[in-house]
Formats: sequence, C-alpha cells, structure tokens
Amino acid sequence: MSRLLYSALLYLLLPFTFVKLLWRGIRQPAYLKHWAERYGYYNQRLPKPIIWLHCVSVGETRASKPLIEALLSKYPDHQILLTHATPTGREAGEQLFPNGEYPRISRCYLPYDLPGAVNRFLDHFKPALGLLMETELWFNLIAIAKTKNIPLLLVNARLSERSARAYSKISKLTSQGLDRLSAIAAQTKQDASRLSKFLGSSNNISVMGNLKFDVNAPEGEAERGIYLRSLLGIARPVFLAASTRDGEEALILEAIATNPIPNMLTVIVPRHPQRFDEVAALLHKQNIAFCRRSEFSMGTVAGDIPNCRVILGDSMGEMFTYYAACDVAFIGGSLLPLGGQNLIEACAMSKPVLIGPHTFNFNEATEQAIDVGAAIRVSNPLELSAQLNTLINDAELRNKMGTSALAFSKSASGATQRLMDLIEKHLPIEY
Repeated sequence: MSRLLYSALLYLLLPFTFVKLLWRGIRQPAYLKHWAERYGYYNQRLPKPIIWLHCVSVGETRASKPLIEALLSKYPDHQILLTHATPTGREAGEQLFPNGEYPRISRCYLPYDLPGAVNRFLDHFKPALGLLMETELWFNLIAIAKTKNIPLLLVNARLSERSARAYSKISKLTSQGLDRLSAIAAQTKQDASRLSKFLGSSNNISVMGNLKFDVNAPEGEAERGIYLRSLLGIARPVFLAASTRDGEEALILEAIATNPIPNMLTVIVPRHPQRFDEVAALLHKQNIAFCRRSEFSMGTVAGDIPNCRVILGDSMGEMFTYYAACDVAFIGGSLLPLGGQNLIEACAMSKPVLIGPHTFNFNEATEQAIDVGAAIRVSNPLELSAQLNTLINDAELRNKMGTSALAFSKSASGATQRLMDLIEKHLPIEY
C-alpha cells in the first residue's frame, strides 16, 4: 500500500469519524468534547519551544511520567505538549500533571492521520522534537514531520508477533514510516528484532528498556493503601483483579466462587472506565453483594463494606493504592487472548502476582518476573483459584514473592536515563 492510497482510504472514512465520536460519546460523554482538535484545529498558543510527547491512553501516559519529569528538569526553557487519542488518556494526564503544579505541561488530542489535519497540528505548535510512545505508527504524521525537519522518535517501542504479522500486510508503508523516524528506542531485543525486519538501510534502532520500570508510586500512596485496607477490613484477605478486560470479570467470579477461602474480599478494577456500569450489571445479575469504590471513598457506605464480597474499583488514578491494599494481585488482559497488562506496578508495590496465559504485550517482562519468582502463571479460572488459595494461606510464600517482585522491578530500571541521552542527540541542551 502506498501512502497516497492510505490517505485516500482515510478520507473515505472521514465521515464515519463523526459517527464514531457520537457513538462513543453515548457511553463516555468526554468523547463529545474537543472535537476540533481531532481534525487539527487548536486554540491554545504555547509561548516556549515545544517538546511534544504522544501518549495514546492511560498506560502510555502513566509510563511517560519519569520521562516527562526528566525533560522538565533538563530543558527548563521548553514547554511539554502531551497529545492523546482517548479521553481517559487525557484525564490521566490531568491527574498526573495538574496545571497548578505543572504549568509547563499542556495537552490536546492528536488529530486523525489526515494530511491536512497533521499539517495544521505541526504548523500550529511547531514542536522542536516529537516523541511517539510504544507502537504509534501514523504514516502521514511521520512523513510530514520529516518534510518539516521535526525530529520524531519512537520511544519505549514494542512490537508483538501479532502486531508484526499485521504490519507485514502493509510492509512497504511500514518500512517507509520506520525509516523516516529519527530514531527508535525499543523496549527489548525481541522488539528491536521485529522492528528491524521492516527497516531498510537505516540503522536508527537501539534497545533502551521499558520506561514502566522507572515509574515510582506517587508520594503517600502506601499510606493511602493502608487507609483503604482499613476500610476494606484488615483481617480479611484481599484479592485484587487489576485492569480486567471485557469477558474476564466473569472468569474472575468463576474462580472466586470455587475458592474455599472464608471472608475473602475481591477488588475488581476494570481497565476501561466506560465498563464500570457493565461490570456492576454483571455483579447484580449474579446476586453478588458488592460496593462501588466511588461511593465509600466519600464515606457514604463505609459501614456496608464488611457485608460486601466484591469491591468494584470504579475510581481513576488509584491503581497503586489498590496494589498497596491487597494481598495478592492478578493482572488482567491475560486470561483471554488480549495480550495482558503491565505487571510492573504490582511488582513495585512488593505484591505477589498471578497472571494468565496470554501476555504477548509484555512477554519479556512477564517471563522475567516468573523466572525470579515474582509471578506465577495460571491457565484458567480453576488454576487461578488454586494458586490464589495457596498464596492466601501461605504468608511466607507471599512475602518471598513480594520481595522478589520489588527486587525485579528495581533491577530493570534505567530506561529513562538511556532515553534522555538519545534525546539530547536530537535536541541538544543549548537548543
């Protein structure tokens, strides 16, 4: 596929983007805001030279925090522009970097990858440097940035076998896009190898590690976790199912239904906020007594928590708190073939980790965690139930896995500094 054909297809799909935004807006009203930005029209003007960082959604935004802190420190005369593709990513950026504390950080939506919209975005903000997080290959954006001499780096880059097969179907377009990037900083050797198969004569790829290993819990998060645990019930075993995806909650409930642990409390935190009500409906349907975190966080039903079997984690920005409050954590997206979610935050909070069979999004980190005894892989709800029962009843094993998890999370840090050294080659400090 040529870029001309790619652009033509995008223009043909353009009318449907309005329908998509309206449809998504029914379930998540935030999609109805800032429409003009998605087509390359912006009101805000930034007075300083701009370092632009694109973080699609919540995971990429959280992973970028140590990098953004380092950029603010190293480039005091620059403004940081965060772009997102989802409202939840934008909200995560607002929570992590509130305007009062971070006046040099602004945010907006990245436009759809239409030549006109991309040109308007780049001409309006004129970034001195662009950083695309993980696997964001927008071919018009990359090509037009190249023509405008804007250095564009793909950082914390990863490419699973599944994604590599998908990109191979448009290998010419993919190769052109990757070759036009100023540099690629891959998470692992495997990611670098898969990406390099699409590269031509350029040799702009290196292995930097995973930025998510450098993410530290916000200050006071452990104390908030202790307070949350006091609300949940200090004497009750607490099992956390973190970042669950569509279809997994039913499997989690199946696992705990067969678990003989008396008085265990399960905390389920769906990955996507728009699914909170869907999971609540599932709990109602199965006649499971549950409480919403959004309710008892204000003290309105705290007295009812001892009667709950499940807490629905329908709050934003509290994942470290949930990890601090639990005894055992399961990482979602892995019981079904969805690729798995990030287990590093759980490890950083010294928690034993259970994870399903499908972890291709974080395969190397998962295998390393298993190898050092920080995580245990389970294949199905029955195995999840059995391993959970073992861990809840064996405090010594939990502590041993928690210690291994913390050591593992610290051992792989350093990606931020390696990436900052690479960035300086493309944006010298004296810029």
